[in-house]
Amino acid sequence: MGKRACGLIIFRRFKGPVEYLLMQTSYGEHHWTPPKGHVDPGENDMQTALRETEEEAGFVRDDLKIFEEAKQEMEYLVKGKSKVVIYWLAELINTKKDARLSREHQDFKWLPIKEACALAGYSEMQTALKASDKYIIENVLSSK
Repeated sequence: MGKRACGLIIFRRFKGPVEYLLMQTSYGEHHWTPPKGHVDPGENDMQTALRETEEEAGFVRDDLKIFEEAKQEMEYLVKGKSKVVIYWLAELINTKKDARLSREHQDFKWLPIKEACALAGYSEMQTALKASDKYIIENVLSSK
């Protein structure tokens, strides 16, 4: 079995349009991604997503509204080995808090969907962001 990672695609809408959090890694190609990380022994996928989000961005569960039904799963090869990444959609509801950087990242940005997709680069991540945006439009914004 290959590696497995989990995280949250975090959005906010209290500062104007819907914006997505992307964090720039401080290693490798310095790619931009939502907070995520590998599943530790004894953890389930959601526990991993929450732990990694707290470690990497500083958000705890009470800062977020998680949409468990809006789950994105992607699989791709890293150095010839399969990797599965699962993201859940989460809204930042703590209006007094912003992301903070861990040693794993060197920058973060809140971006509208088009800019987020352009910065994300990888097609799998772009697909997950677009699916999340579609979910928000159809299920979150329309329920106001």
